[in-house]
Amino acid sequence: MTATTDLADRYLAAWNATDPVARRTAIADLVTDDVRYTDPLVEAEGREAFDATVAAVQEQFPGFVFRLAGPVNAHHDQVRFSWELGPAGQPAPIAGFDVAVVDAQGRIRTVLGFLDRVPIAA
Repeated sequence: MTATTDLADRYLAAWNATDPVARRTAIADLVTDDVRYTDPLVEAEGREAFDATVAAVQEQFPGFVFRLAGPVNAHHDQVRFSWELGPAGQPAPIAGFDVAVVDAQGRIRTVLGFLDRVPIAA
């Protein structure tokens, strides 16, 4: 369980890395070259597209941070965890969960993201 919690922590840290060089380095260490990321709003294939997705979310929600919102579960090559996105130290308006599929080296090759709570646009 420690390894899976570490993976989820590293994954969310990559989403929180606002320095582009640090973010790309974190992503390179975390995911495969051909990573596939899918959520209700975007599909991204490859590290560059994944990095661009992370950068776009950061631009859309400046000052927001991702944080774990419960235990990390895993079986076989799959890791599932809930997260929240909001201002640091405040209630998060956005929440969801991701399922990550890892390769034999423990690097993420697929992420399936789900949104459980999103703000309604005015």
